[in-house]
Amino acid sequence: MLAVPHRQQYVMQLTVGEHSARHIRRIVRSFLLEWGMPELSDAVELAVTELVANVVRHVPDRRCGLLLLRRTAGVRVEVSDSSSQLPDLHTDFDAESESGRGLVILDAVTDKWGVTRASGGGKAVWFECLAPPTSPSRGHF
Repeated sequence: MLAVPHRQQYVMQLTVGEHSARHIRRIVRSFLLEWGMPELSDAVELAVTELVANVVRHVPDRRCGLLLLRRTAGVRVEVSDSSSQLPDLHTDFDAESESGRGLVILDAVTDKWGVTRASGGGKAVWFECLAPPTSPSRGHF
């Protein structure tokens, strides 16, 4: 009997609303478990929640793409949308502010992140989370 290889990526196009992050977190968690990287769940789920919240707040049609990509040493996540407005990392918000902290959180919980402009317009905000070197998933593809 042939073994079915693990999927190395997951791609989804969707229109998000205020409650979409919960569904997306479940999907992310299931892939991280399948890939043997459950220790990344908290950071990846929090980071993807912040990016989806930014789409809900700043993209008029609320449409976005989600890419989960398994890497040898961790995971890469991209959230793309049609807005040409680039995110701005605010570090000067007041203590009572209810917004403006998303990218600060993203920066705190991920190993690397950035923004890529799409050739046809729009952008993708991406991040990477690395698994500890002792994780049993290292080297398995």
